[in-house]
Amino acid sequence: MKNIMNKIFKSSILGALALVVLGILLIFESEATIVTISYVIGGILVAIGVLALLKFYKEVKENDDTGMDLVYGIVSIVLGIIVISNPKAVASIIPIVMGLLIILNSGTKLQYSIELKKSGNNLWKSTMILSLISTLCGVLLVFNPFKGAAFLTRLIGFLILLYAILDIISTITIKNTVKKIKTAINDGIEEAKVLEVKEKSKKDKNNKKEIKDDDK
Repeated sequence: MKNIMNKIFKSSILGALALVVLGILLIFESEATIVTISYVIGGILVAIGVLALLKFYKEVKENDDTGMDLVYGIVSIVLGIIVISNPKAVASIIPIVMGLLIILNSGTKLQYSIELKKSGNNLWKSTMILSLISTLCGVLLVFNPFKGAAFLTRLIGFLILLYAILDIISTITIKNTVKKIKTAINDGIEEAKVLEVKEKSKKDKNNKKEIKDDDK
């Protein structure tokens, strides 16, 4: 269980750090970053399409063709080429995708803050505030009330950067809280064991005393 929790926290921190880098790039190198992201996404789609066509060719040779790989491959390649040749199209999609991911992740942290409140932990307030601010960032990205391509790209970078920093703070807070809870539980278990040993020792002494009294 401990290893699983460590992996979750580690992946969360690494993901947030990656978003920090993305946010900074979008703020200071917005156009170059969008073009690079377009090339990467487009290249992945083209590669997926090529693999699907190769699979289709293999199935044809083995007389086990369903035809779906051919359609999937062609569609993926066409989409990849469109994305590569139209970076602005990716720029219009990025805020929606990032906004939805931020809202989903912030919702998880918000639920955690509610659980902290139920358990009487004072950290629920700071966790909830960070979650609400992160959710607001996500909502702004999805509904995009701002105009102007250059300004919008930098704003997206700023919101992503702000969310990433808040996510790092929230993740560290949650990790420390879980650690404290685990320590308290372990201390409680150890204390219970000590009391059990003392109670058993006391019973043994009483039994020995009763036996001596009976012998007399």
